[in-house]
Amino acid sequence: MIGIQRKIWTLTAMIMFIMLMIWITLMYYNQKTENQYNEILQRYLRLNEVTTSSQQVVTSLNSYLITPAEGNLSSLRRKEEMLRSAQLDISNLRNSENDFALTGYINLIDSLIETSERAVMFHSEKESEDSADAFAEATRISKYISDMTLTLLDKELSTYEQFYRGIIEQSAELKKLGIWILVTMTFWLLLFTYWFSLSITRPIQQLTRAAQELAKGRFDLQVRVNSSDEISFLAKMFEHMRISINGLISEIQQKAQLENELQRNKLLLQESQLRSLQSQINPHFLFNILDTLSKKAFLEGAEETSDLLVSVAGLLRYNLKRLDRSVTLYEEVRVMKQYMEIQKARFTDRLRLYTDIDEECLSIQMPGLTLQPIIENAINHAVEPDEHGGTIEMIVHDQGEHVIIEIADDGPGMSSDKIEQILNEQPLENEGHSTGIGFTNVVQRLRLFYGVHDVIDINSAEGAGVRVRLTIPKTRRIDAYDEAAYR
Repeated sequence: MIGIQRKIWTLTAMIMFIMLMIWITLMYYNQKTENQYNEILQRYLRLNEVTTSSQQVVTSLNSYLITPAEGNLSSLRRKEEMLRSAQLDISNLRNSENDFALTGYINLIDSLIETSERAVMFHSEKESEDSADAFAEATRISKYISDMTLTLLDKELSTYEQFYRGIIEQSAELKKLGIWILVTMTFWLLLFTYWFSLSITRPIQQLTRAAQELAKGRFDLQVRVNSSDEISFLAKMFEHMRISINGLISEIQQKAQLENELQRNKLLLQESQLRSLQSQINPHFLFNILDTLSKKAFLEGAEETSDLLVSVAGLLRYNLKRLDRSVTLYEEVRVMKQYMEIQKARFTDRLRLYTDIDEECLSIQMPGLTLQPIIENAINHAVEPDEHGGTIEMIVHDQGEHVIIEIADDGPGMSSDKIEQILNEQPLENEGHSTGIGFTNVVQRLRLFYGVHDVIDINSAEGAGVRVRLTIPKTRRIDAYDEAAYR
């Protein structure tokens, strides 16, 4: 299997090799041309060095003749040595074109040095006139050398003119060759890169199309990729995943079908139970009897009994009509007060209720029969067992995006195990009483209604009562709760 990394390294190595060969070729021709240029330039510089050295010899000789000091004589000797060194260098410039002229040029250098020596000798022997003549001769020879240098330079230019033209033509041809090499290599590199990219992108495209088909839910199509690199291995893993998902979907469908049938049977059972209860008690008949008893009690002067019967009738209507749909907190508080009036008639002074309700919070939506089961639980466990009764406190206040409802009692408290069972929605024994709706059912409906888990909290300590705290969102997500309830 040829990996993608190996393919990339191969492409990189080929490009580097081609670039290296082009660079070496260009560097070779460039160095060759540069050496030829340097060779010609050195010939010119050597001839120019002779002219410069001859002029320096004349200048140093003049300085010595004017001021015959040892330092000036030493300087003259150094200039003469430089001239001799330049003479040796130009000896290597001899060719068929400048042989005669170069011989005379070398002889002029020898004459200049001899004349300079002679001028120094005459000056040391106090022969001023002969010394002056020798200096004039040296000056004239130096001028001849300068003129001869120009002549030799002109011959050099004539000799190498054709060579210059050849170098220029060669440079132009080299540029053309470089352009053709660049165009050719670019074409082949583009062609090879296209083929190389196809060997990577084509399998990826095949794998992408397979993924799109899987995204559409077509898990029956086999994943096939024509490749011999890591993408082939990825496609095999993709195929294994497709097979696993397909099997898992089949299993989920079977479980969903079984669960649907189980749910349907459960709903049928609940409907049968409800119809059984409805067949036993006709709510309208019951309401009519309670209304008749209430009016009769009022006519007989038993106003308290009349109010109690009205509360019982209202409570029954609310329980039958509001259990399966959302209500406002206002309705919940109203039916809670009706329920407390009934319980006060039962417990008289043993039952004490304190409320602190922010009326601006009463418009929020909540499930029906939420507060009554909690109050009922407090009465059953905190008020009824104690011969002195108990106190129930209810507080409703605004807290930004939530409304806080707290219901507390001063009873013996609730065990941590029971609190954990309620919050984990585990059914409790003997939980329901008059309404038949237990604390656990309230927790389940609150979480389902608002779509959040931390909607209720229970705090209790031994002998310190129970405090239930409901954190009600002012806005809730719309889900299937109401639709299912209204159906």
